Amino acid sequence: MEISQKLMPFTILLVLLPSLVSSEEQASQVQNCTGGDGNEKLSPQLTFEATVHGFLLWASMGFLMPVGILVIRMSKTEECRRRLKILVYVHAMLQIVSVLLVTAGAIMSIKNFENAFNNHHQRLGLALYGIIWLPALLGFFRPQRGTNGRNLWFFTHWMVGTAISLLGIINIYTGLEAYHRKTGKSVRIWTILFTTQISFIASFYLFQEKWEYIQKQGEILLAGSSNEPTTGPTNNQHISPKDKKKEMAMEPC
Repeated sequence: MEISQKLMPFTILLVLLPSLVSSEEQASQVQNCTGGDGNEKLSPQLTFEATVHGFLLWASMGFLMPVGILVIRMSKTEECRRRLKILVYVHAMLQIVSVLLVTAGAIMSIKNFENAFNNHHQRLGLALYGIIWLPALLGFFRPQRGTNGRNLWFFTHWMVGTAISLLGIINIYTGLEAYHRKTGKSVRIWTILFTTQISFIASFYLFQEKWEYIQKQGEILLAGSSNEPTTGPTNNQHISPKDKKKEMAMEPC
C-alpha cells in the first residue's frame, strides 16, 4: 500500500501525458483542415520570446521544483539540526525562485502571446499560474512539529506541491508540441533531453525510499560484527543506551 502511494505521482504522469499529447496532435490536425490559426507561424521576435518563455518554465517547473522536492525528502532521515535547517532553507529558496520564474513566464505569455485558451497548453498554464503560489504560502504558515494540524498541513503541502510539479512537467511537453506547431522547428532533441532528465529525477526519487533501508541494514551488520567475542575483558566496558545518546549528542554534525 505504501509503495503504491509513492508510485502514484509517476503513474498519473504516465497516464495523462500520452492522452494530452495525442489531443494536441488531433487539435493541430483539425486546425490545419479548417484553415484556422494553427497554420500561422511566429515571427522571429515572437519565436525568441517563446523560447525564453519555455526556458523560464523549464527552469522553474521542470528543474528547480523537482530538485526542491528531492532536497526536502533528504531531511526525512536527517538527525543533525544544523543540516536539517540547511535542507529546509535550500528547499524554500528553490521553491521561491521557481515561483518567481513562473510568474515572469506568465507575465511574458500574457503580454506577448495570443491567449485564446483553445488548447491544453494554455489551459494547463492558466491553472498553474493560479495555484503556483499556494505551496509557497502554505510553507510560510508551517506548524511546529508535534502541534495540532501538523499532519494535515504536511499532507496538503505535499499533495499540492506534487500535483503542481506533475502538471508543470506535463505542460512542458505540451509546450514543446505547441512550439513545434507554431515555428515548424523540430523539438525531438529537447523532448529526449527533458525525458532523460525527468527519468533521472524519478529514479533518484525512488532510490531515496530505499536509502533509509540500506542504511539500517548497514547498521545491523556493523552491530552484528561488534557483538562478536574479542580477546580481553569486555564486560566492564559495556556502554548503556543512555550513555550512547549522550555521546551522539556531543558529536559535531
